[in-house]
Amino acid sequence: MWHRPILTDNFWGIVGKDSPQQEALARRIPMGRIGTPRDVTNAFLFFCDPENSFVTGQTLYVCGGASVGSLQI
Repeated sequence: MWHRPILTDNFWGIVGKDSPQQEALARRIPMGRIGTPRDVTNAFLFFCDPENSFVTGQTLYVCGGASVGSLQI
């Protein structure tokens, strides 16, 4: 199962805020950072916009590239 870390209170309940563990996790993500709630919101809004109505039946991974290849987070 893929876990895509997003900087939320729940994340910081598991990984200390600004900890070496958080920094190490960010380095393992191809984008070099952990996702934010805004990243998720922007993806959600894309699918809500009627201008994007030709996109159907898709899965959009909001993961900074972590789902590409064999990287497991």
